[in-house]
Amino acid sequence: MLITVSGPAGSGKTTFAEALADALEYDYVSGGDIFRSLADERGHSLVEFNKLAEEDDQVDRDLDRRLREIASERDDIVLESRLAGWMAGDHADLKFWLDAPFEVRIDRIADREDKSAETARRETSERAESEAKRYQEYYNIDIEDRSIYDLVINTARWSPETEVEIALSAVESYDPADDEGKTPVTAVEYDF
Repeated sequence: MLITVSGPAGSGKTTFAEALADALEYDYVSGGDIFRSLADERGHSLVEFNKLAEEDDQVDRDLDRRLREIASERDDIVLESRLAGWMAGDHADLKFWLDAPFEVRIDRIADREDKSAETARRETSERAESEAKRYQEYYNIDIEDRSIYDLVINTARWSPETEVEIALSAVESYDPADDEGKTPVTAVEYDF
């Protein structure tokens, strides 16, 4: 089974995805780790590589290509990234979107990155705007469109343990036969 976990910065994707993979005894694959790997391969720091991504669409396309390759070639994994659900497409058995109110996410980011809430708010807003624009431009993806996701979880409402319990209930009740004959959710063609 391939499960994707997506959501905005500070939504708890990594914590959730790692815990879910552990509970299922699946491999965990992080889009952030792939991004860092690409930066290392090209000899850039993360800050440099993020800036390069805004100027060179090949950065995003390389990351997204790797996500799609992993989704098409591997099984029993939890694949986590902002676009994992979109990139995995019909290869994914279940797609989860995590979210939390903006201010909750800002507090989490400020805490984990040891920066002021004001700095986290500004950087997170700029990043989200940049990403949304790039996703629309490159793939015609509206990142606000939740229609492709099987389950949306508000991580401000639940503890990480309860979030995983909710997801495990969805995994246990999943029956691939229920998908037969349905029109694929992801109809966007990607030009990599």
